Amino acid sequence: MRFGWGVLSCLVALALGAGPVRAQQQAEQVDLALILAVDVSSSVDEGEAGIQRTGYIAAMKDPKIVEAIRGGLTGKIVVTYVEWASPSDQRVIVPWRTITDAATAAAFATELEKSAYRPGSTTSISAGIDFCVKLLNASGINAIRRVIDMSGDGYSDYGRDVRAARDDAVKAGIIINGLPVMNERAPYRTKIPEDLDTYYKNNVTGGRGAFTLAVKKLDDFNKLILQKLILEIASLEPQKSPG
Repeated sequence: MRFGWGVLSCLVALALGAGPVRAQQQAEQVDLALILAVDVSSSVDEGEAGIQRTGYIAAMKDPKIVEAIRGGLTGKIVVTYVEWASPSDQRVIVPWRTITDAATAAAFATELEKSAYRPGSTTSISAGIDFCVKLLNASGINAIRRVIDMSGDGYSDYGRDVRAARDDAVKAGIIINGLPVMNERAPYRTKIPEDLDTYYKNNVTGGRGAFTLAVKKLDDFNKLILQKLILEIASLEPQKSPG
């Protein structure tokens, strides 16, 4: 019996166990799969959004990030940058990128810097979380830890209950860290809730070792983003203030 080259190739592939499933099972392990999920709803003006992006860009170029990555078991992480707003508005700005050194970290920062900004409308933290969970589950990434870094400046006022979304993510083994942005604004703009940090702690943050860091002044954003990323990469928790 004769076989064509196409059939023979398939038989060889089957014999060797080739195929997407096997390839995914053999995916190289990384220390962390991290989603930077940023609120771009209408409550965030372009100036604030620009400051947030600048903070992430500066952090990814900081040598301390690479130092933290190299301190991991595998010395590599994968990161993606997502922006979210309404229940139907979530988008990947920078796709999954592997970061192992200063060059790959800087490349991620440059890619983010060159990406166009498009504001959204309403605020649905729950839809943002659900989108990120799907993104992680569909990635096929073999990560020791999976983390969603959620930043925002308001309550989740649309979509399903945010605690349900948080709890489903935690059940899937995903950690959600919160970064509530609580800067002072001009009198004519909508005031940010005074208890937003507590809201994030009770409704958004979840998972083993999860934490919340509040941004009270936009001037501190770069410093806090760097601190937060180092804590996430190194799998640490922020030190509690005395008293």
